[in-house]
Amino acid sequence: MSERYSRYPRIVVIGGGTGQSTMLRGLKHVSPNITAVVSMADNGGGSGVLRQELGMPPPGDVRHCLQALANTEPTMEALLDYRFREGSLKGQSFGNLFLAALNDMSSSFDEAVTKLSEVLAITGRVLPVTNEKVELIADFDDGVTVVGESQLAEYRPDHPRRILRVRLSPEKPAALPGCLEAIRRADLILIGPGSLYTSIIPNLLVSGVPEAIHASKAAKICVMNLMTQEGETAGYTAEDHVRALFLHGGEGLFDHCLVNDLPVPAAAMEAYRKQGAAPIAVDATALARLGVRADFAPIADYSRLLVRHDPAALAEAVMDLYRRISPTRIY
Repeated sequence: MSERYSRYPRIVVIGGGTGQSTMLRGLKHVSPNITAVVSMADNGGGSGVLRQELGMPPPGDVRHCLQALANTEPTMEALLDYRFREGSLKGQSFGNLFLAALNDMSSSFDEAVTKLSEVLAITGRVLPVTNEKVELIADFDDGVTVVGESQLAEYRPDHPRRILRVRLSPEKPAALPGCLEAIRRADLILIGPGSLYTSIIPNLLVSGVPEAIHASKAAKICVMNLMTQEGETAGYTAEDHVRALFLHGGEGLFDHCLVNDLPVPAAAMEAYRKQGAAPIAVDATALARLGVRADFAPIADYSRLLVRHDPAALAEAVMDLYRRISPTRIY
């Protein structure tokens, strides 16, 4: 690490999906020392098509993280986001195809990600948690086992089922060595936000990842989701989220939970109710019984009647909490 960057904290963000990329957009302005560790369990949409037809890991979540950390012209970002409207490529994004081409030119998927990182001049690094082709498997409390990340969400709607546990096939795939090294060297580890069972927990099922987190001396913060997710966490409280993370990653995986305290406007709630989603209820006392402190901050953005994390506010709250947790660290 250059002397220029040594005064900035080394941040590792573990997750996947839009929640992870949203947070990265804010964090890149507070530290250049960012490593995004991204889940490889996605099998739906354009990523799923490329995964099936080309035998490559799913590129979608990695692409979103690369775009979030990119320092390039707006035209390039728009190009990466562009989705074809007709023909056999309909619905596929150019960014996914770009990564697919680089993957075909490279010896491994992480090498392809590194090459696109250089093209986009990103801040920090984006690393797939594993190069192995993995499938997500969910065991439900009604005795049914569902195979596939996208199939998991389709199984539960309109039924009072809960996920007992998820696992990967093959079990305990090898982690990318760079991910484990980044976790070991981190000053701050952030888990979430993102889909609990399909974006965050799959990272904890990769060999060595939970062990590295537990062994790390870093400050460890879970960034709580804003809303429940139909098909995955309907009816879940913050305590339920933490219990699931501890079940799959081990008790004491983190000891702080960053929670939004801005109430959702009534106008924004209507559409979410129709989707079976609701704000996640937070009981600080219940979290404390799990050994986790709830830290509240105004980190949501409700513009356009959408419920999203505000990248800048989230980054500011994360760094404020980090300074309070680790007041002796230089920053």
